[in-house]
Amino acid sequence: MSKITTGFIGLGSQGGPMAQRIIDAGFPTMLWARRAEGLEPYKGTAAKFAATIAELGAACGVVGICVVDDAGVKQTCEALLPAMKPGSIVIIHSTILPETCISLAAKFAERGIELIDAPVSGGGQGAADGTLTVMLGGKAEAVAAAKPVLESFAGLILHLGPVGAGQNAKLVNNTLMAANMAMADAALGCGAALNINRAALIDLIKVSSGRSFAFDVRARMPDASLFTHGAALLSKDVGLLGAVLGSDPAFGPLHKAAQPFLDGITKQKH
Repeated sequence: MSKITTGFIGLGSQGGPMAQRIIDAGFPTMLWARRAEGLEPYKGTAAKFAATIAELGAACGVVGICVVDDAGVKQTCEALLPAMKPGSIVIIHSTILPETCISLAAKFAERGIELIDAPVSGGGQGAADGTLTVMLGGKAEAVAAAKPVLESFAGLILHLGPVGAGQNAKLVNNTLMAANMAMADAALGCGAALNINRAALIDLIKVSSGRSFAFDVRARMPDASLFTHGAALLSKDVGLLGAVLGSDPAFGPLHKAAQPFLDGITKQKH
């Protein structure tokens, strides 16, 4: 069975390895980057390069987008919308507001194009290893059609509901991650205040009931200030979840734990 021509936009630290996995899986692949140097790692591969987003959209049956924020996703989709053929699929891997995905899906649907929101978890290494978790929102038929492409870089693919559901799940997950990191940081602080050997405490918690993925991440860093880039990304996602939930009391405890910790890191950078 021939594989669908797949486009990818957003060749950053996470999107880049995802695109490489698609290429390596044998999908005819077309890439676009705002700067020519962004395409350098793919020279010598089977990938083709598009001069414009519209050129990519016209050539591809599936287009993955992994740019930074809502504004970037909207700008990219505005260029894709008039170029893509009916029956094509747009996959949003960026972590953005669910409402943005819902609004864009309605615009693409008018042209017979499906949109799936598919944020991922696992980072650049997970993408390179093909072990990303992909959180999907969209129609079941579109999800099924896109699944072969997603399987090239995913270890776990979860269809969570209609368009926007993937984003909602990602925002909850990342806010919980931030809150757990804040608790891990506080726990290490308590250990220091009690003069407990830091390395021994870390070894203990890693095999005990207090362990979490977030603790492992925080424990690898001698100081939380080294987490500036990650803190900025998580702070964005905590803010997005707050925008979605508003004054819902369920958001309060997570926000109260996560945001002061993240603010303390990001403000040290300025």
